[in-house]
Amino acid sequence: MAMDYRVSWGVFATFVIVYAIFVPAVQGLTPAPAPAPTSDAGTAIDQGVAYGLMLLALVLTYLIHTFDTPLNF
Repeated sequence: MAMDYRVSWGVFATFVIVYAIFVPAVQGLTPAPAPAPTSDAGTAIDQGVAYGLMLLALVLTYLIHTFDTPLNF
């Protein structure tokens, strides 16, 4: 017993019309992207902390190497 899976053009046309109407409407419901930040205060603070830590590392490195060398009198 063979099954006949042919779809009529009316069903196909109905599907295409429904798809053409509802898919753009559903895609229009997506939320807009978040606005760009207007202030760079957080970035400036982070950069200040980074510079402070690099200065601390430089001072500690200098002190460690200074006290590590033998004194020649």
